[in-house]
Amino acid sequence: MKYNLPVEGMTCASCVARVEKSLKKIEGIDNVTVNFAAEKVSFEIDDNLDLEIAAKAIGKYGYTLHTEEAVNDDNKPDESSASGKLFEEYYNSLKHDFLFALILTVPIFAISMLRDFSFFQNIWQLSPDYTNKILLILTTPIIFISGKRFYKSFWANLKHFSANMDTLVAVGTGTAYLYSVVATLFPNWISNGNLIPHVYFDTAAVIILLILMGKVLETRAKSKTNTAIKKLLELKPDEATVIVNGIEKRVKLNELSVGTIVIVKPGEKIPADGKITEGYSIVDESMLTGESIPVEKKTGSEVIGGTINKNGTFTFEVTALGNNSVLGQIIKLVEEAQGSKAPIQKIADKVAAVFVPAVIGIAVITFIAWMVFPQIPSFNVALLNFVAVMIIACPCAMGLATPTAIMVGTGLGAQHGILIKNGESLEKAHKITSIVLDKTGTITEGKPVVTDIKIIDFDENEFFSITGAVENRSEHPLAEAIVNYVKNKGVAFGKVESFQNKAGYGINAIVDGNAVVIGNKKLMENYSLKSKELEDEYLKLSTEGKSIVLVGINGKLTGIIGIADPIKDSSVSAVSKLNEMGLKVFMITGDNQKTAKAIADKVGIENYFAEVLPEEKAGKVKELQKQGEIVAMVGDGINDSPALVTADLGIAIGTGTDIAIESSDITLVKGDLISVISAINLSKKTIRTIKQNLFWAFIYNTIGIPFAALGFLNPMIGALAMSMSSVSVVSNSLRLKRASI
Repeated sequence: MKYNLPVEGMTCASCVARVEKSLKKIEGIDNVTVNFAAEKVSFEIDDNLDLEIAAKAIGKYGYTLHTEEAVNDDNKPDESSASGKLFEEYYNSLKHDFLFALILTVPIFAISMLRDFSFFQNIWQLSPDYTNKILLILTTPIIFISGKRFYKSFWANLKHFSANMDTLVAVGTGTAYLYSVVATLFPNWISNGNLIPHVYFDTAAVIILLILMGKVLETRAKSKTNTAIKKLLELKPDEATVIVNGIEKRVKLNELSVGTIVIVKPGEKIPADGKITEGYSIVDESMLTGESIPVEKKTGSEVIGGTINKNGTFTFEVTALGNNSVLGQIIKLVEEAQGSKAPIQKIADKVAAVFVPAVIGIAVITFIAWMVFPQIPSFNVALLNFVAVMIIACPCAMGLATPTAIMVGTGLGAQHGILIKNGESLEKAHKITSIVLDKTGTITEGKPVVTDIKIIDFDENEFFSITGAVENRSEHPLAEAIVNYVKNKGVAFGKVESFQNKAGYGINAIVDGNAVVIGNKKLMENYSLKSKELEDEYLKLSTEGKSIVLVGINGKLTGIIGIADPIKDSSVSAVSKLNEMGLKVFMITGDNQKTAKAIADKVGIENYFAEVLPEEKAGKVKELQKQGEIVAMVGDGINDSPALVTADLGIAIGTGTDIAIESSDITLVKGDLISVISAINLSKKTIRTIKQNLFWAFIYNTIGIPFAALGFLNPMIGALAMSMSSVSVVSNSLRLKRASI
């Protein structure tokens, strides 16, 4: 079973590594991924294992796994209500600790900074010894109340010989505080004579205050990275109007069940997935598909829960709810993507695994160096620089660099109808060099329509009546196009008196006493049916790559019908933009060379594979990969699934089959090739943001640690810089929300 559960107590990238390592050690737990930004861990666990085993494994390090959220309810998507409460509790706790520290730190800082000035000494009549004791009284609550979270985590990790960001904060501030306590209560231990030793209560207090301030700002910013899920959840109405025994009744959403008849009035949100049983309307589906144009809905049409009914009233039968609905599946996909890691994050993970121990080592070396090498060794200077190194190096920004960008990027994609399976898929998209487009349903509509008709010496209505009647009995893929055409003409079908299918050729039939032959050129030749008047039309349709149906009635060739799968309106412009992006574009189809060339020419594709059997599509993708190409495959059918899996990046058209979507890395809800460009652009912008974040996180520590070790950085300034580095990384990721893709 797979879970995605909140973890409380993680403070940096080292915590992520610790939680992952602890869970991976347990036999029966696999695919462990921790998202520091979302403060969640996802993993797969054997059914015979108790979740409490996982909770205990990380609990001994001071982390809390909230197993109460492990509820599997197919009728209702997880609204993360417990996660929301946990976040509110955590945020309020942080804010309370920060404000408490602020109230006490202001006088501590003021007294410490002004105590050496004569004007302040005239006002402040207390001796240095009493002043230090007042500072001790004011600082102690900050350490043990506001700073308690850091010391608890430090102690839990110390018991298991591990370390994290809290270790650095606790050791840094704790050292400054304990030294100051000794200097205040037992000054003779530190200095000789009547000199009052210098104390660092202000350093300890201000560092805790600034780190808490950074965490408050960081937590607020992190909450904004997950607005996509919140917006999707807000799409659902609270209630629905059902029809019971012909009477309308308002019910809560959780009272709906599959088969319930629901009525939707103008302006209302559709409460669940279903099929319209009566009525007509226009529905705005933009919030799920990104498609700005409202969609026409009539009896038999499918509707999606969460979309908005514009101007008509209709009733529909509920077909899916909760996690089984389109909205539920989208929320699940987005949550899984946001909880995943991109390969680029491995750099940060490797560094984080050794970062904290390395920093402690550097801090100790700094202290020793300042005690040994300067001409006038100074314990005070050595202590300050030791604390500065510990504080400036906290690896929060490093841990937030990738997951915050992934969360914002996948959320932005969902709002544009681009569903990304995981961080790896998002990263791959910007690397592709070639893109293979399936023809049917991807470049074209996937629904053949009649495009050309020419009738010779026969009544038009009667021709349609006879042809429609015969094709209505046929199971050939092209028959539906002719039947729909005749229906749209409003012509009634004739009576079929006999019907015989000739596989590979066509049909023999008798309709209303007329002998009818419908099929290909070979069938007409077998019956010696020819017409010079139709030869030019046949050649024209053949050159255009259209499917041709010939109709013979009562021994004469009376008509020719051209059928084509129309190209989607967006395909030409999409292919043009893909070419401009420098990608090699290929079309793959089972059609003959002539038809394939005609379609490829129309959309502007130079390279195409024709007469490819379904099982051969994956082989064509492999051929390109052997040539060194990084290949994306775009398809919508069951026969595209092997190719989607084989490709470096599989992109499924959302209007296609569930199997194709399951096999893909990215799903385009709109079923529009323009979304492929949007997905690639989204990948480029997200990866660029991640690289910016990682650069600043690494450069910050690369520059900050030496500055602190060499004595150029006051610990309080280091604390401010450390806090702001995390906020700046999250803020940079949030810029993605405004990006145009």
